[in-house]
Amino acid sequence: MRYGFDDLKRGIAAFAAGLGRITIMEVCGTHTFCIRKYGIRQLLPENIRLVSGPGCPVCVTAQRDIAAAIGIARQKDVIFTCFGDMMRVPCGDVSLYSLYEEGRDIRIVTSPLDVLKIAEDNPSKQVVYFGIGFETTAPLTAALIEAADRMGLENLSVLSVHKTMPEAIKHLLSGNNGIDALICPGHVAAVTGSDAFDFIPSLLGKPAAVSGFEAYDIMSAILCLTGMLSRGEKKCVNMYPRAVRREGNREALRLIDKVFRKSSAVWRGLGEIEGSGLEIRDSYSKYNAALRFEISTDDVPEARGCICSQILCGKKVPTDCIHFGRTCTPRSPLGPCMVSSEGSCAAYYRYGGE
Repeated sequence: MRYGFDDLKRGIAAFAAGLGRITIMEVCGTHTFCIRKYGIRQLLPENIRLVSGPGCPVCVTAQRDIAAAIGIARQKDVIFTCFGDMMRVPCGDVSLYSLYEEGRDIRIVTSPLDVLKIAEDNPSKQVVYFGIGFETTAPLTAALIEAADRMGLENLSVLSVHKTMPEAIKHLLSGNNGIDALICPGHVAAVTGSDAFDFIPSLLGKPAAVSGFEAYDIMSAILCLTGMLSRGEKKCVNMYPRAVRREGNREALRLIDKVFRKSSAVWRGLGEIEGSGLEIRDSYSKYNAALRFEISTDDVPEARGCICSQILCGKKVPTDCIHFGRTCTPRSPLGPCMVSSEGSCAAYYRYGGE
């Protein structure tokens, strides 16, 4: 049976009436964007609070990793490639975009595989791809490295700062953190499978729901979560079966495992988390930009007063920031949450606060 939208609203309100104040975290930047776009918060009872977690891949990229990317992009005879959202992320007084304005060869790509053609066309240049994102984008970066190896491209390398979601969720939600339930990322789950999030109820003792990205999907997930909270149930429910299977995309997982191995990774706001990164395996080390170039690993402090790190942990919301909408806007961002299209601050700025 498919409920109507008004049925979802009434169902959520009925379950919420028997609960105190509850906090539900979404761990996907696209969910953050869609929640603001569709005005989901305004459809919910007052005792349900929605907060964003570390689900924006641009936002969780550590300052030192951005500094490393800038260090490589500054080097002679380098063509640096990345997704567009990375261009304007500030690192001190510099960004990849400011280097581009200075004349450095920095190019936006829409897919990692676009980099193959750039490397083929520029054999005298070192072409570097900035690999960011979670399990969703990692298979394409793995495919890029595998293809470069097959083609014998010696002038292509990858600066991998890819991260995986489960260890970060464990790190964030262990202990008393005030989060009652979780909306799990549908894009990530399409690759990993919904079973990858079974640890949330079994290990962390919280209900979880894998959700799609339409307003109906998100409201259905919230109905599922409030229902479980009202009954005291702790399960992980796949509310996105049209795209997500229990076992995930086995070919994509095989490709990730072939090219990458698990490693420690530094997350903005969360610090270093063991087993949450994807490092290029030794068998493909000649494509590892971190080994090919001498780069600085020094941390660059975030802009003074920027609270992106706290927003990514669910401790703050964008409107808590004194800079929000004043000295920090999408045209002049202080932090990554205002830069990325999946960032909380950008979504709040575009669609309004609470």
